[in-house]
Amino acid sequence: MGRPRTFDIDTAVDRAMELFWRQGFEATSTEDLVEGLGIARGSLYKAFGSKEQLYAMALRRYCQRHAEGLIEMLDRAEQVRPAIRAVLLELVEADLADPERGCLLVNAATERSAHPETVQQASRTMGQIESALAGALERARVRGDIAADKKPQELAQFLTTFLQGLRVMGKARADRVFLENAVKVAVGALD
Repeated sequence: MGRPRTFDIDTAVDRAMELFWRQGFEATSTEDLVEGLGIARGSLYKAFGSKEQLYAMALRRYCQRHAEGLIEMLDRAEQVRPAIRAVLLELVEADLADPERGCLLVNAATERSAHPETVQQASRTMGQIESALAGALERARVRGDIAADKKPQELAQFLTTFLQGLRVMGKARADRVFLENAVKVAVGALD
């Protein structure tokens, strides 16, 4: 019979998420994980199976948290245009404050595009965001907050793509003026 686990799984996944988010999958060694999570190598493998499996858990955690926050905000928004603008500007601020980190979802999609599980997670999360945007935009169209001839699904696809591109430009260290102008144009597509 083995010894009982002496660490919290959720805390360990959160710490791993932060490491992968800052360093990427390839640059994060098993030693980095052992040190960052404060657990022994054997415990790491026993609890998570492999670095790959821990990365998948960390990416799911990130996607769940960030997608849920965005979806909740869109579901609560009385006016979709200011809500979308606020979310985009919040992302701009996050990227300006810490451009090295960027967006873990974008980082994963670019660094690990040859790994089916990563691609499936990215697609699933982007699909959830697109769906939430489409629903919010449809409600806005019905209320008359956006023009009746606007196509919510197409706008949602555009905004989902824009959101990911905005994160890439933030990581590429585009300046505030550039990023805020891009947000202004994207929100203008709702006019």
